[in-house]
Amino acid sequence: MACTLGKESLEERKELLKELMRGIVERRPLDDGIALRFEPEPGVVTRLAQLVDLERECCQFFGFRIRVEEENGPIWLELTGPKDLIHEYFEGK
Repeated sequence: MACTLGKESLEERKELLKELMRGIVERRPLDDGIALRFEPEPGVVTRLAQLVDLERECCQFFGFRIRVEEENGPIWLELTGPKDLIHEYFEGK
């Protein structure tokens, strides 16, 4: 499994991932991955969607679900796939 992003897209992914990881307020294990909770701040859904777009180009072995709860509740990013890679890419940063 290797990254297929070009240099510019890879840098964009790294910066976006760093920014988003600072905004995680909770992590929950899933049977096949992890759920990451974010506060319902403006722009979070857009940035998560950008990350998913970049990851889909690069890492097609991940599954993604963005869940936005009602009444301005939290925003969740659920990731599924190889747990060792999820940990490396999304938990350890």
